[in-house]
Amino acid sequence: MDFQLGEILLVDKALEWTSFDAVNKIRWNLKRKLGVKKIKVGHAGTLDPLATGLLIICTGKKTKEIMQIQAEEKCYTGTFLLGKTTPSYDLETDFDQEFPIEHIDQQLLEEVRASFLGTQLQKPPVFSAKQIDGKRAYDLARAGKVPDLKSNEIHIEKFEIDASNFPEISFQIQCSKGTYIRSIAHDFGQKLHSGATLTSLRRTRSGNYDVRDARSVEEWVQIIQEIEVSD
Repeated sequence: MDFQLGEILLVDKALEWTSFDAVNKIRWNLKRKLGVKKIKVGHAGTLDPLATGLLIICTGKKTKEIMQIQAEEKCYTGTFLLGKTTPSYDLETDFDQEFPIEHIDQQLLEEVRASFLGTQLQKPPVFSAKQIDGKRAYDLARAGKVPDLKSNEIHIEKFEIDASNFPEISFQIQCSKGTYIRSIAHDFGQKLHSGATLTSLRRTRSGNYDVRDARSVEEWVQIIQEIEVSD
């Protein structure tokens, strides 16, 4: 592999790693192994620390393809918990409200699920990396301010749910770039006249790239360490 010329690395990101952590680890090991002061390394689509799965990291000239890769459709699996909410819409923050769930039946679940299909406007969560006047929305939210976030157009091609472990809902989503699954969880709960929190999330595919072909950060570091470097 020629990392300096350019490679696309499929990483299976572990829980609690940030996307930056993964990029930084790969970059540091490449610079050390290749004996260079600088090498281009970037990722094509952020994954939250509490999400796992496919993170695409590009090196060298392949970093020019990042925007194109980011634009591709994404697939996710995960779970929502009905009846409870958090300020961040996921487990980054503590539960702050509880809602009734006794009225939720299979018919209502199906009606709400179907309502998400197609093109729509979605408001990003306040705890997001969106820039507002040069500041990240999550920094404003953590400081107790309410960031003014504009809705974005998204498209959901497929949305399947399994309520066999109710009030936990398992899901599979195929969606456009820029879709916040945390916001889908939040909006799903509201449409049920209840509440919901994203409790687990895994990215399984991005465009033609599949997490089944990915390696852990540690495995990529091992591959980098085994590179034969010519003098």
